[in-house]
Amino acid sequence: AELAERSDVSKAMLSAMERGMTSPTAALLVRVASAFGMTLSTLIARAEMQGGGVSRKDEQPVWRDPATGYVRRHLSPASQMPLELIRVSLPAGAKVSFPAASYAFIKQQIWLIDGRLDFTEGDVVHRLEPGD
Repeated sequence: AELAERSDVSKAMLSAMERGMTSPTAALLVRVASAFGMTLSTLIARAEMQGGGVSRKDEQPVWRDPATGYVRRHLSPASQMPLELIRVSLPAGAKVSFPAASYAFIKQQIWLIDGRLDFTEGDVVHRLEPGD
């Protein structure tokens, strides 16, 4: 009940997620992560990572947002380091929005490998090209 109140996600939806009865969207998971004071990456990593010094491709956790096709691969091995490397793939034209509050206390870097990304930060739109 407390998590439902803090995340603004219904108790029924949280229960369905816990039982694996639904595949939550990125937007919903961000709200849950924010309620715990963590990022989406941290939430997923804690749920999926088993530990170890090497992160083999076939063992890297992959998550797909059913609403947008956003695919997130956690490249870094589990550790206590304040750095994690995540590869995100978006289908052409996909839009994913995260509330600024969920990332207020962390720093992130984006490296665009392929395609084009329009990244909105407040009122500023950054148009990223490969290599940016």
